[in-house]
Amino acid sequence: MGRIYETRKYVMFARFARMSKAFNRIGREINVAVKMGGPDPKGNPRLRIAIQNAKSVNMPKDRVEAAIKRASDKDTTGYEEIIYEGYAPHGIGVVVECTTDNPTRTVANVRHYLSKGGGSLGSSGSLMFMFERKGLIRIAASTVPDIDEFELELIDHGLDDLSQHEQELLIYTSFQDYGKMLKYLEEKRIEVKNSELQYLPTTTKELSEEQAKEVKELIDKIEEDDDVQSVFHNMA
Repeated sequence: MGRIYETRKYVMFARFARMSKAFNRIGREINVAVKMGGPDPKGNPRLRIAIQNAKSVNMPKDRVEAAIKRASDKDTTGYEEIIYEGYAPHGIGVVVECTTDNPTRTVANVRHYLSKGGGSLGSSGSLMFMFERKGLIRIAASTVPDIDEFELELIDHGLDDLSQHEQELLIYTSFQDYGKMLKYLEEKRIEVKNSELQYLPTTTKELSEEQAKEVKELIDKIEEDDDVQSVFHNMA
């Protein structure tokens, strides 16, 4: 009984930790979106995306509204977006996407994680040639009666690739066509479950199982930092 309870408790707290991280990340997305385009989602596409993403992680409506209100306060210190590039062990390139109100703290933390994990922090632009920025939009597969016909429609609006994963359709676009695609789906009244910009590797590197585990542990550690939004890498 005790051991089963401890296992369930561990799983429960792990889930709560992931939810807390997701809520913090969305809160920062909202902050940046409001600072850039104002608090009205009707006239702020980036804020609409942040609100959609909040719904996808079941963030309570009152927390979303509170985040928008805080970001609208002129006395609130704003966040800024910063990208750090570096290497994990075994030559794996990493791109660390951050939203922070204290860049000095954030860069020190990222450098520490990489150094302690056997990697190193690179200079700005040193690894970007290894990655390509893409938009990823997720919708429910059930909203599309004919996927082949739907794919042909999306090509005219910047589709790079369309794939299905379980009950979701994954729509990939170039960075330049990301907003155009979101606008088209909105006009078609197709509900977007989640959308984000990602850095996808142009080539990947194979590692042994033991090496891959070492890199994954480092990435997990970096992702735990409150200032870190996402970590991208070129490990196969």
